[in-house]
Amino acid sequence: MARTAADEHLPELAGLPAIGTHMQPNAELIVAQKPDVILQMKGRRETGSQTEHLRELGIPVLTFELNSLEDLYAVTLTLGRLVGREVEAANLVGQWRRRLAALRNSYATEPAVRVFFEAGSPNLLAAGKGNIVNDLINAAGGINVVDSPRKLVRLNEEAVIAADPDAYIYQVGPMNPTPQPVAERPHYRELRAVREGRILEVKEELFSRPGPRSIDAAEMLGHWLHARPGAAQDTRQAD
Repeated sequence: MARTAADEHLPELAGLPAIGTHMQPNAELIVAQKPDVILQMKGRRETGSQTEHLRELGIPVLTFELNSLEDLYAVTLTLGRLVGREVEAANLVGQWRRRLAALRNSYATEPAVRVFFEAGSPNLLAAGKGNIVNDLINAAGGINVVDSPRKLVRLNEEAVIAADPDAYIYQVGPMNPTPQPVAERPHYRELRAVREGRILEVKEELFSRPGPRSIDAAEMLGHWLHARPGAAQDTRQAD
């Protein structure tokens, strides 16, 4: 077994050898591990070329997409069948569904919070409806103000100002390594989210890397979005 460089923080995987990043895996390091099968998330064109190269070397590669919670459930069940742990996988998916159903019920009678999720900056990149982040926002009692079916959407500041979200969330990680604090951006001073202090900084690995922690992210987000008036709203590095 091996892992990507980004999985070093996970205790269960930290001791495994790294084979590069999930978008740019190193074929030589992968082959050296003599794997029975490779799990690869679909992504950039370069990743597809790498996948085909590994297949040419005779190694089976299972590619998958994780753009929604339903995708997460389906991939988990597939992996359960692959490793002979179908019952455990089904139980895990059932637990996730129950937790999210309870979360949705918690905020069903409350007004939905209009949310903008910044995936990257300063060339503004937002999460669209085709992103698992959109599902997390919905489960938490929110609505994504970016009305596009795409996973990631390139926008300008004027579009954000026109949307005037109730809450502004921005991630920090490889896609957005050094974002300027939202409240310090001159053009955003009159945004409702800025005026009311409803700005949340989150870790990219928690929100934009689908997995078991996605359920934790939705629950955390629901608690933050529906905090009582007067509660602290400007939160850094929520996890």
